Amino acid sequence: MITTSPRPWVRAGALIVALAATLGGCGSSAPRTATLSASETQALYIRENRASGIPRRFGDTKPHDWGAISPQRYPVHGLDAARYQGVINWHEARDAGIRFGYLKATEGGDVLDPAFVQNAAGARAAGVPVGAYHFYYFCRPAHEQAAWFIANVPKRRGDLPPILDMEWNHLSPTCRIRPPAAEVRASIREFSRIVERHYGTAPVIYTTPDFYARNDLGSLRGTEFWLRSVTAHPSERYPDERWSFWQYTGTGLVPGVRGPVDLNAFAGNEANWQRWLAARSQG
Repeated sequence: MITTSPRPWVRAGALIVALAATLGGCGSSAPRTATLSASETQALYIRENRASGIPRRFGDTKPHDWGAISPQRYPVHGLDAARYQGVINWHEARDAGIRFGYLKATEGGDVLDPAFVQNAAGARAAGVPVGAYHFYYFCRPAHEQAAWFIANVPKRRGDLPPILDMEWNHLSPTCRIRPPAAEVRASIREFSRIVERHYGTAPVIYTTPDFYARNDLGSLRGTEFWLRSVTAHPSERYPDERWSFWQYTGTGLVPGVRGPVDLNAFAGNEANWQRWLAARSQG
């Protein structure tokens, strides 16, 4: 779930406004001033980045040519975000079809995401189910990281279950180690056990194809997965694995969200989603 911070439609919007102003002046003695609001500029940028295979009101700056099993086949979609997306307008996102949101809350044993509190409150106010995720740091014990997450993410009735984000972080300036697979799986179990005891619901494990394969995560029986697969259906990248969420792009565009954002699909239909919410939301 590592995200980036570019806001491409800010640059594109400036070009659009400049072009409109120039064209407005052609053939007339008094050039017209083109004015587009931020939301109008965003909407125009999304329209220019329509992508097949995903819900129509979303866009993608790097679309994939989906085959027979496209993300659009699934009716329930959501996003995950961090501080790079700034303050999200959850009412706009909800009206565009966003049904859930996951937000980065913590990392390691001493890092907080400064956007978490405000965006989580905004999602709840808009009626969008929201949850928190922890980005795992391989140079700190699992029990310390679980304690840090618990200390900074209040237990709230109706919030989504926690997410444990397990992936290699090649960008980390302080921790480049890659522990043995057995140690990685033991860390997942320890973190999950502590967090489940506190929140009353087990965390979902987010991961990537390389991390999943390298650490044999398929051997973690009873684990609920959120799987990243941006160029193929999860069944191709994670053969025989069950999943609840599929992250199908990291370059999605959604009304109300500044810049590219991760988009995700829930595995089932509307009835499945409601049952999952009832069973897995915090009590």
